[in-house]
Formats: sequence, structure tokens, C-alpha cells
Amino acid sequence: MKIAVLGAGLMGKEVARDLVRNHNVEKVYLADLNVVQAQQFADTLRTDKIEVLQLDATNDQQLKMVMSKANVVVNALFYKFNEKVARTAIEVGVHSVDLGGHIGGVTDEILKLNNAAKAKGITLIPDLGVAPGMINILAGFGASKLNQVKSIKIYVGGIPVVKEPPLEYNVVFSLEGVFDHYTDPSHVVRNGKLCKVPSLSEIEPFYFKGFSGLEAFHTSGGLSTLAQSYPNVQTLEYKTVRYTGHAEKFKLLVDLGLTSKETEVTINGTTIKARDVLREVLQSKIELGDKQDAVLLRVVVSGEKNEEAVTYEYEMVAYRDQENNETAMALATANTISVVAQLIGDGTITDRGVYPPEKIVPGKEYIREMQHRGVIIKETKHRSTSIVKG
Repeated sequence: MKIAVLGAGLMGKEVARDLVRNHNVEKVYLADLNVVQAQQFADTLRTDKIEVLQLDATNDQQLKMVMSKANVVVNALFYKFNEKVARTAIEVGVHSVDLGGHIGGVTDEILKLNNAAKAKGITLIPDLGVAPGMINILAGFGASKLNQVKSIKIYVGGIPVVKEPPLEYNVVFSLEGVFDHYTDPSHVVRNGKLCKVPSLSEIEPFYFKGFSGLEAFHTSGGLSTLAQSYPNVQTLEYKTVRYTGHAEKFKLLVDLGLTSKETEVTINGTTIKARDVLREVLQSKIELGDKQDAVLLRVVVSGEKNEEAVTYEYEMVAYRDQENNETAMALATANTISVVAQLIGDGTITDRGVYPPEKIVPGKEYIREMQHRGVIIKETKHRSTSIVKG
């Protein structure tokens, strides 16, 4: 199979690193605007499988040219390009997966392309990071084992192994994304009804083996397509995990309007956005650098199976790969999208159209492939007493 990776940022590089290890992958096209930087990385892999290509994603013809070289496209560009890449995949007739970007309805627009993708005989799967992405696959796997799904609760967090003031957090992906997740409202399902709650709200203690002093709170975007995929659940919620005190501190910044895209101030005749200032200030102060990070994940799917109350619980902890200088978040994210791209390319995934991860990615095969890459996902089954129905 031939796979094109769009974007040679952190995630794109790690996807390429994983792809070249598979003997079934014949060619990897690593495409980026900065070909010099992309080539420098490609040289470290010491393989003739990888070819670096110039890509300006705003150039339609260049995008088509790059994508048409492959059987499967891995879109590791910023999420504002996701819909454009999906439409181009349909136009040139190649399978495509992306890292997500449910904020602003991007994924909703891609899902509307289902009929066009089917007609072209291709598969498109959006939202293949960790959250959304891994959590969707695991929620779907647990749900597939139940006769009726009643509750899905998800907890995910990328945190430093050693916390440092003032926010006890180091940024492991785009700060713009962090601001969006903390500012926009969070969707939850309660008593069977979809509703909104403020992000950074309903803080609760969170317990995870090997870690202490954690909290969980609502943030936006995490549920992605789960509410549509499981419309009959009574409870559905996603919470972000951080060290205790983080949410309260960040909420002050949100309440002051510093994370808003609308807040502007004029200084000496120059108008600037408060969000831009905050981003630049925090970028240097909370950058992860060479520090050790971890990704904690727990997905709890509850319901009924053969008139018993049954819960499937999935847990994962990933740590930084020091040998390849790969953050835990990059390890979990890049391997997720890479594995799914390869499951499409090798024929494991055969359904055509546009599907959310929970409806198409086979959980058993996904967990097995992630384990081969050192990302261990543990499944625990809990059974209760028989359900008495009147």
C-alpha cells in the first residue's frame, strides 16, 4: 500500500515513523510546506520507502497531485483543512483519515459526504486522535458487546509526570486547541437528553493507579460523534483530566475573556487580541520541552447483556518514548491514526462511505495493533446481578 501523510509537524512525523516499519507499506509520501525540515526528519529514518513532497494545502492542484499518489491519505494538517482534504479525497478517489476537529462543526460537514464517498468506493474516517479517536473506538467496542447501552463515561488527560506551577500543566498539542476546548460549551447527555454545560465545570476528584492529586472536568469537543451514534443512552459525558487546581486557575482566564477570540484591546493605537497575547505568554512558560509526559485514559461503557447489568472498562496509560523523543500524546495519537489507515489499506476495514471511528474501526484489531506499538489498553468486564424486568 502507498500512504500519503499531509503535514510534517509532530503528528505527521510520528505517523511516518510508524508507517515505514510495516513491510506491507510500500511507499510513504511525507508532504509539507517546509520540505527542508521534512527531509531532515526523513533522513533520520534511513529508509528508501519515504519520499518528501512539497505541499501548500491552500493550493488545490498541489493537494490533488499529492493525494492522488496514494491509496490512503493521513491528514495531519490543522483541522481547518479537514473538510477540504475530505472533498479532495472523494474527487481523486482515495481513502482518507484525519486527526479531528469537531469544534465548529467540521466533522459534521465531513459526515455529510457519506453518499459521495460511497459512490466513489472510498472510506473516510474523521476524528482519529486520542479524544476524539481512541475513545470513540473503545466506546464503540464496548457498546458492540452489549444488547443495550445505557451509559458512556470518558476521562482523558495529557499531563506532565512531574507537575510544575503555575498551571500544573505542559502543553502537548496546540494551545489554540486548548483554548477552544476550555472556552466553548461541553455537550453531555443526561436522562436521555442532549444538553450543554460550561467547560471547566463540575470538577471531581479522579483516581488513576500510579498518579495522585488529579481532577476531571468538562471540556468541549470530546464527545464528537458519540451522541449521534448512540442516541438512546441515558448518560454520556467526556471529562478532561488534569492535576487538582488546574481548572479553577484556567477558569479565571476564561472568565476574564482572555481566551475569547473576540476580546481586543488597544494599546498606543494598536489593536491586539487578548487571546494572542495569552497564547504567546503561556507558550514559553508551559512548553513541555524534554520533560516526561503521560496520557491517562478511561472509558466506561455500561448497559445490559443477556438480562445482566454489564460494564466494560478500558484503561490506558502512555509515557513518553525517550528513545525517539516522542511525547506520550504523540505516541497515542499518531499510532491511532496510523493503525486505522493501515487497517483500511490492508483490507481489514472494507465498508465504504464516511463513518465515525466508533462505527467502523474493529476494536479487537485496533487494541492488538496498539499493543504491538507499546500502547497497552486494558479491558475489564464487570457483571452485576440479573436484571429483573416487570
